[in-house]
Amino acid sequence: MSTDESDVATSRVTRKGQVTIPKELREEFGLEEGDEIRWERTDGAIRIRKATQSAGRGMLVPDDVSDDTREEIARELEATIREKRRSDWTPE
Repeated sequence: MSTDESDVATSRVTRKGQVTIPKELREEFGLEEGDEIRWERTDGAIRIRKATQSAGRGMLVPDDVSDDTREEIARELEATIREKRRSDWTPE
């Protein structure tokens, strides 16, 4: 897979080890305040992925619920959580 300049973004690591995810990537991957990301070691590199709630999805609904229904429920819950975060962080 080749990488062209449009696929490249850089961030600087702060003294505290923090980095800013470029806005374009946050928007493209639906990252919002409070979302978790996962740092994974690969062969000589670091992969950053949006952490999913898949580990908890099975606990929310019975085992016999279809994968499509599980995904729909997860999307609805995610939307509810995002709205709650927005209302909690929006000044009155």
